[in-house]
Amino acid sequence: MPKLKTRKSAKKRFKVTASGKVLRRGRGIRHLLEHLPASQKRKRNRKRQVHNADVERIKGMLPYS
Repeated sequence: MPKLKTRKSAKKRFKVTASGKVLRRGRGIRHLLEHLPASQKRKRNRKRQVHNADVERIKGMLPYS
C-alpha cells in the first residue's frame, strides 16, 4: 500500500497533541493591532482547540499525526 500524503496547508495551520486534541491559532493577530489593548492581543495569540465537528476532517488531512 502506498504512503499517504499530508496536506501541507493543514500541517502549517494545525497541531495534534499527544492526547489527540487538535489545536489551531487564534484569529485576528496578523495586522491592525495598534488599536487593541495588550490583553486582547495576548488572548488572541494563544492556541485554541478545534471544534469537535472538524476534528475528523483535519486528522484525515494529517494521516501520520
